Amino acid sequence: MRYIIIGAGAIGGTIGGRLFQGGHDVLLVARGAHYEALRDGGLRLLTPQGDATLPIPVTDRPVQIRDGDVLMVATKTQDTAAALDGWGDAPVVCAQNAVENERIALRRFQTVYGMCLWMPTLHLEPGVVAAYGTPMSGMLPVGRYPEGVDDLARRMAGDLAACSFSSFATPDVMRWKYAKLLGNLGNAVEAMCGPVEGARAIADRAYAEGRAVLDAAGILYASDEEERARRGESVEMAPLHGAERPGGSSWQSLAKGSGSIEVDYLNGEIVLLGRMHGVPTPVNLVLQREANRFARERRPPGTLGVAELARLIG
Repeated sequence: MRYIIIGAGAIGGTIGGRLFQGGHDVLLVARGAHYEALRDGGLRLLTPQGDATLPIPVTDRPVQIRDGDVLMVATKTQDTAAALDGWGDAPVVCAQNAVENERIALRRFQTVYGMCLWMPTLHLEPGVVAAYGTPMSGMLPVGRYPEGVDDLARRMAGDLAACSFSSFATPDVMRWKYAKLLGNLGNAVEAMCGPVEGARAIADRAYAEGRAVLDAAGILYASDEEERARRGESVEMAPLHGAERPGGSSWQSLAKGSGSIEVDYLNGEIVLLGRMHGVPTPVNLVLQREANRFARERRPPGTLGVAELARLIG
């Protein structure tokens, strides 16, 4: 089986690098300067266990699908549809945050899997990915979309579990992904304000709105206690070269000046469901609006005062 990793950034690079280290057939898909760095020098994967440069094959465009290929999408949600353009039919795994990717993939591909991500990673420099998790690089539940487990889900979970991940096949993977969605609602606060006093209180308000919305919609999600019990001490954050990870995925989008951010599918998902089910979501609405403005104006992360954000929320 060949794993084709579409989007070889922080998440895709870590998964692809670990699978390659485990002896699996891997093809990375990247673009621009990152593609050129991977093509010319390989993937440099930094982990608490070491610093490795991996000569993983890479492409910047769709290739001919072979029997046994699996497409693993690891882009941001706003890039999913474009990332899937041009690929032949194969099983698709959405190794992504948010809960919209699987629907996007299922419109085009017959067999789709969801994968939930608990994986502290970083990608800011072309050709370089850092994974801060230890002793495992991440916890990755995987299952069929919209529900179920089959032989391929079990095989993928087994491959990942043998390659420095805590992974398991689960029939209710979306229940885990909705729990992760709730956990991601504070990403915009961290991205705009940084890890400062008062930021946690705003993130907690966004989380409370999210829970109220999911409850009103009748959408099931794993509890914090269940997630902590399942993960245990398998994925702890460790510094690399003495430095802590500066920020999560939304922070990294602002730091790279990419011009876009995933907030429409994180806080925006709660806003959408709130409107559908009559639940007010003022905190998530402001976070969605302001984070989009930050990305559009290419403002650097951590440059909005918490007091100003609280004033905007009201």
